[in-house]
Amino acid sequence: MAKRKRVEIATNDQAGQDQPRKAVKAAAVTSELPENDPGAVTIQIVTGSYQSVLHGFTVTLPAEPPSDEKALKKDAPSTLRFADTFLFQAHTSAIRTLALSPPTNTDSSQPQTAILATGGSDERINLYSISMAPPMVSERYPSISTLAGNKILENPKNREIGTLLHHSSSITTLYFPSKSKLLSAAEDNTISVTRVRDWNVVSTVKAPQPKAQGRPSGDTAPLGSVPCGINDFAVHPSMKLMISVGRGERCMRLWNLMTGKKAGVLNFDRELLQSVKENKRSTGEGRAIVWDNAGEEFTIAFEWGVVVFGVDSIPRCKAIPSPSTKVQKVKYVDFSTDKDGSKEILTVSTDDGRVLFYSTKETSASSDSSTIPDAQLVGQLGGKASGLTGRIKGFEILDLADFDKWKGTYLLVTSGSDGIIRIWSFKIKEATTEGLSSTLLGSYETGNRITCMVSFVMQKPQDLESINESDLGSDKEEEEAPEESSSDSDQD
Repeated sequence: MAKRKRVEIATNDQAGQDQPRKAVKAAAVTSELPENDPGAVTIQIVTGSYQSVLHGFTVTLPAEPPSDEKALKKDAPSTLRFADTFLFQAHTSAIRTLALSPPTNTDSSQPQTAILATGGSDERINLYSISMAPPMVSERYPSISTLAGNKILENPKNREIGTLLHHSSSITTLYFPSKSKLLSAAEDNTISVTRVRDWNVVSTVKAPQPKAQGRPSGDTAPLGSVPCGINDFAVHPSMKLMISVGRGERCMRLWNLMTGKKAGVLNFDRELLQSVKENKRSTGEGRAIVWDNAGEEFTIAFEWGVVVFGVDSIPRCKAIPSPSTKVQKVKYVDFSTDKDGSKEILTVSTDDGRVLFYSTKETSASSDSSTIPDAQLVGQLGGKASGLTGRIKGFEILDLADFDKWKGTYLLVTSGSDGIIRIWSFKIKEATTEGLSSTLLGSYETGNRITCMVSFVMQKPQDLESINESDLGSDKEEEEAPEESSSDSDQD
């Protein structure tokens, strides 16, 4: 009997080998787009995560936006094509912030590059040169398919520049006010200005240590230590003024960028904090801050709401998400054709998977006892109505006005803690009070808990067949040249 069983097992194994293997299904059904389509729209997305993984990938949209009939079909295949460009561990701990510089080349007809800065909890700022034009798919640079359903298309123009180590604590915020300067803030209560040409720190401002106030009885922090660090900062469009908000402080600090010194401190009064649901048990600190494009107002985000201030630092209006939820990120977006600020809208992402659009120019009476009026809600994307309830850690709004068939349409790229990137297309109606119309184009699962994200619209694909390896290395040689010259000058 035992011998007969072995024979049966052998025949079953042989029969299993003769059966064809099932193909692995992709994560999402997509309708394959032709590669190197001259009319297609390509965007680059870069994400940072708790797992310290820096993930960059491109999303290619068709030359024409999908019709309304296709958009309404739930089982319709996605018209997006995703391709990974890089994926590696950039830091030894979580990546907390990303920043992208303006294009380094002023001639838009030539291939452009931008500088990507990443900041993590390991006190490091890593710098990379990112190409703003995707490579054309060819025999030399093919797109490689994977079992997950996505493709890999490496860009040989992407280069690593180096690392900055001038901070002594976790990096909280990075910002390029221009292509020649990089501003960085950290939990060591300092904001540094770095010159891009030679990556030398030209100025540093330091906020004072906050005073200990009402520490909880179960706090395990060392004796005498208090929460400290710069949460966020915002530079005025004139490049002469900067405002920062920090941990453990119920105030905002003004800095004179012309002299590099403190210009003043404005405390948050009790009425203002109560209007955004901050009580005596809350920290009362500003979590994020942003200026509008004209420099006439700025917004400070608290835990449960945002307050809009004028240039005179007097509150103009407030925005409290309803139903109540925590605020994650705020940003001003100008939807006017001439970019004159006539249709500038405050955009807020929340913990319950929504992106809210507020008009700060049109207000209504406060719904509570506060004297600060409420900003008017123009519209929203996501949320339970769309089946999305996860936290939105970051978002980007991209204007597609340079593409004729996409003119008047905007792309909203959202990143969630669940590791999914979602891409929406929406249109703002003529009257902002009429709201907006939106369509979810597709999603991409990164497999990591996303903490930050940047994205931009890329140029037309670049043909790299005629470029030699020596030409690809020219960018790196140009970046190393200033470092060598600066080291020689230091020795002299």
